[in-house]
Amino acid sequence: MSGSSKIPSSEITPEETFLNRRFFMKSAIWAGSSVATAGLYRAFAPRPEVASVGSVITSVAEPAVQSVLAADEKINSFGEIAGYNNYYEFSTDKSEVADKARNFVTNPWAVEVGGLVQSPRTFDLEELLKMESVERTYRFRCVEGWSMVIPWVGFPLAKLLAKVQPMSQATHVAFETYYDLKQMPDAGSAGIDLPYVEGLRLDEAMHPLTLMATGLYGKTLPNQNGAPIRLVVPWKYGFKSIKSVVKITLTDKEPPTTWNLANPREYGFYSNVNPTVDHPRWSQARERRIGESGTRETFMFNGYAEQVASLYAGMDLRTHF
Repeated sequence: MSGSSKIPSSEITPEETFLNRRFFMKSAIWAGSSVATAGLYRAFAPRPEVASVGSVITSVAEPAVQSVLAADEKINSFGEIAGYNNYYEFSTDKSEVADKARNFVTNPWAVEVGGLVQSPRTFDLEELLKMESVERTYRFRCVEGWSMVIPWVGFPLAKLLAKVQPMSQATHVAFETYYDLKQMPDAGSAGIDLPYVEGLRLDEAMHPLTLMATGLYGKTLPNQNGAPIRLVVPWKYGFKSIKSVVKITLTDKEPPTTWNLANPREYGFYSNVNPTVDHPRWSQARERRIGESGTRETFMFNGYAEQVASLYAGMDLRTHF
């Protein structure tokens, strides 16, 4: 299910066209292999050695994880990714998030990492942006039944956790997002308790696929997509990929998570993409890929079963959904 063809330079969309949202919102997903992101990124612009806030993401290493995308799966356009967002702190209307988040202040920023660790630390944004980055093109699947293919830039969460040295008692990782009614005036009507919280088992967090994303399409992360840093766990439903992270805490018990607290019947702690387990109100067997007509078959673990199924050996994945 993987591909390796590169996008010819003649087919790479010029940056000025790529940034024209109106063009992308009207166009189909543009041609080219979905796994050829390295060549695409390098085509945007020459890069300085160190990234700064608001600039092109820099010093990006080649991916260490092989793509699992099928040959017919293409990267979604920037307009589709940046214009269709679940971010309840700004709006419950996906099409309004980008506009309402446009003035969101993401610098200065800090991420506090503590709990059951040997060396608790607070990382500022510049330090996070200097961590060695990778490019990863991942499927992104929402429990609502829509999906995208997104070219992320970031670093494995395992690298960040290694810097704080988890203690042997640590079994889980809790995440907390930024919350400020002054910057998010509509958050009071979000319908969920805030700040948003999420969690993973420690082995899930340490898996090489688990990414702390600081950008997409070779650029720093747009506000509406979770700037300046967010979690990306490609084999799980999208609500597990918490945005605008400000706190990471290692713990010895399963942490609370926002949607599980709001509706435990519909949103389990694990929330792995499992097409055999329907949401109580709709099927998960198929998905609507944004930018395409019709629907696609949904793959177990979102197509990452070969890499992650061993994490759940012996578990009943119909109950641990």
